[in-house]
Amino acid sequence: MRAAVMYRAGDVRVEDRPDPKIVQPGDAVVRTVASCVCGSDLWPYASMPATETGRPMGHEFLGVVEETGADVTGLKAGDLVVAPFKYCDNTCDYCAKGLHNSCRHGGRYGFDGVDGGQGEAVRVPYADGTLVKLPVAADSALLPSLLTLSDVMTTGHHGAVTAGVGPGDTVLVIGDGAVGLCAVIAAVRRGAERVLLMGHHPTRTDLGRDFGATDVIAERGEEGVARVREATGDGVEKVIEAVGTRESLDTAFGAVLDGGTISRLGVPQYEEGPIGPSTFLRNITLTGGASPARAYIEQLLPDILDGTITPGRVLDRGFTLDQTPDAYRAMADRQVLKAHISL
Repeated sequence: MRAAVMYRAGDVRVEDRPDPKIVQPGDAVVRTVASCVCGSDLWPYASMPATETGRPMGHEFLGVVEETGADVTGLKAGDLVVAPFKYCDNTCDYCAKGLHNSCRHGGRYGFDGVDGGQGEAVRVPYADGTLVKLPVAADSALLPSLLTLSDVMTTGHHGAVTAGVGPGDTVLVIGDGAVGLCAVIAAVRRGAERVLLMGHHPTRTDLGRDFGATDVIAERGEEGVARVREATGDGVEKVIEAVGTRESLDTAFGAVLDGGTISRLGVPQYEEGPIGPSTFLRNITLTGGASPARAYIEQLLPDILDGTITPGRVLDRGFTLDQTPDAYRAMADRQVLKAHISL
């Protein structure tokens, strides 16, 4: 099969790799129909050390089941399925608590002999626990939005859930990337009355307004904090930080009210943060983290099927599998919000 492999920063190649096969009785082989490039893929694209073997890339995909292991009972060949960005058994104690990303038997695509999602097929461990069957055809117009359930929409939803967003709330979303825009969708879906979107790319913030953002804050850093406080009269009780830089975290602390909540969604590119007395005395709750995507797929699926939400709009340019290196370059150069790979 053909699949995307990263060999070092800036070096993504599409090459021939062994076809996936059933290894464990709980496995399924899924023929990929659609995949995409994640913002988190851009961090290794900018900094990954050179490796001779390369790293299979991609963790967001949906496709058609081709083969199942002897222990798989809930799926059959021909089923269209979406995969959360980490596989899981959906039975361990962590999964039972809704922390599927911490599954005791789970793992990441592209590691430990498991294929990446940016390829023609994927061996999915714990298929019954991981994969969710989709009640549409493989050529459905809903596929872009259904694909977002693998990561960005469920991650945006995780931010709204952990921030405690509810009816009537005012929420600040920091970041106009795909996750930030999905966080806008999620906040509105949960009843937020006012959603401030902090971003400076007009095409993206215009989409954010379409999704329900009521205000756009184009300024950054201290100027951005001042603008939020001016717009709200004092600050906000709930912040969803969807970037992952230290600057964005500092902005969140600057904009949140004492006693408020900050949910982190952006993969942190820092090791130290503001945890000293000045923030301790403010009784701020810092939450968020990696989304347990599997826990949310079935909650969000009906709203995509009936058109209540359309997160697939964040997938703003399509590429073929062989164009995957171009997709990475386009996203790294901010020419594309989120690249959609069709197979």
